[in-house]
Amino acid sequence: MVRGKFRVASVEYYTEPKPDAPRKVKLYAQHDDGQPENTRYAKATPTGTIEMTIDNPPAAEVFAPGKVFYVDFTPAE
Repeated sequence: MVRGKFRVASVEYYTEPKPDAPRKVKLYAQHDDGQPENTRYAKATPTGTIEMTIDNPPAAEVFAPGKVFYVDFTPAE
């Protein structure tokens, strides 16, 4: 497993902003802001982008600009 740390950069609606509308969520790798943990993650993953389309309102509500998430990459074997 490999773990990354990503910050939500934007949340855009594909249609008009309604609670049940699909959303595009874009996350960027955590930048080095001087905090020891963020410095470590920024050194391991200096750049990176994750973009998702979420068509599940409860799941989409979790993502808001500025929120930070750990992302685990585990082989699906």
